[in-house]
Amino acid sequence: MYELSSIEKEYNKLMSGFQIFLKMPEISVGTTPHEIIYTEDKMKLLHFIPTVEKTHPVPILMVYALVNRYYILDLQPDKSVIRKLLDDGFDVYIIDWGYPSGMDRYLTLDDYVNGYINNAVDIVRKRSGLDKITLMGICQGGTFSIMYSTLHPEKVKNLITLVAPVNFDTQKGLLHVWAKNLDVDKVVDYYGIVPGDFLNSGFLLTDPFRLMIDKYVGMFDRIECEPGDDVCQIRNEEIVKNFLRMEKWIFDSPDQAGETFRQFMKDCYQKNLLIKNKLELNGKKINLKNITMPLLNIMAEFDHLVPNEASIPLNDAVSSKEKEMAVFPTGHIGIFVGSKSQKEVCPTISKWLTPRSGLDEEESRGPEIKKPKRK
Repeated sequence: MYELSSIEKEYNKLMSGFQIFLKMPEISVGTTPHEIIYTEDKMKLLHFIPTVEKTHPVPILMVYALVNRYYILDLQPDKSVIRKLLDDGFDVYIIDWGYPSGMDRYLTLDDYVNGYINNAVDIVRKRSGLDKITLMGICQGGTFSIMYSTLHPEKVKNLITLVAPVNFDTQKGLLHVWAKNLDVDKVVDYYGIVPGDFLNSGFLLTDPFRLMIDKYVGMFDRIECEPGDDVCQIRNEEIVKNFLRMEKWIFDSPDQAGETFRQFMKDCYQKNLLIKNKLELNGKKINLKNITMPLLNIMAEFDHLVPNEASIPLNDAVSSKEKEMAVFPTGHIGIFVGSKSQKEVCPTISKWLTPRSGLDEEESRGPEIKKPKRK
């Protein structure tokens, strides 16, 4: 009986892998039920349907980065930061930045921070009847949330930052090295609106072996071939679906408003103005000492995009009396979808936030707004 050589087996495994991927049905992401309660240009404000009868009074507004999409926080039911917070009794909102087009090329950092984010905060405040809400910023969205909290501290009851850079003067991450040497003006002047694929290529090159090669090798290693078979298969289809969900998110990269990209790269990555309290938005100076609300600063120990050195200085820079720092042994993406996310990261957020999500005596509360029942 003829036996397949090792080379033939690997070839069959590779070809079978391609066939399996091509035959897979469309995968779903961001499946937690929600409603769109506000739109402005490309931005949408989403409200997730509560999963408990009674939620904590103070709602959470989540702000994600402009690059990639918010649904990494709701990738699938068992890997969803959003669903876990809902199950823990929180009323959750998130900003979906959408896909900017050429007409958005002149949007500035001020438009995002004092425009879109401020309008979203006001909508959530109005719906909850509260003067202050919890702001939870993730990655670049965390940096935006820090900026916002310095300018509008009267609207923010709690600030949570998750893998958010504030000090950009570090050589620990290749992204910081790449950004410092990028001719930003040439890129923006040429493109107008910076292609998401251009930015995504830069992120992938920060860890090329793991992000571009190793993951595919690992996926194909899960393909099993029976002795003598010329056809291989993956025994667990869910493994492939999980893999494809991550691939969908990684390569779902919106374009960037040119002027916002220009200012963020030059003022933050190249001049490091934020931590120096020298950054200005439309003439309004950002002073981190204006942050006096409770702060929870969360980092990933093995973050290749936002090294801990970029986030740690925040705690010393603010005036908050209640401020905590938490570092988890995972990576930039793993902190959202890895095993540590559901078992450690989310419980830490809930434990810290629960006693800070009630009503204080001096806080006003308007008429209660009935929440739609979950279908």
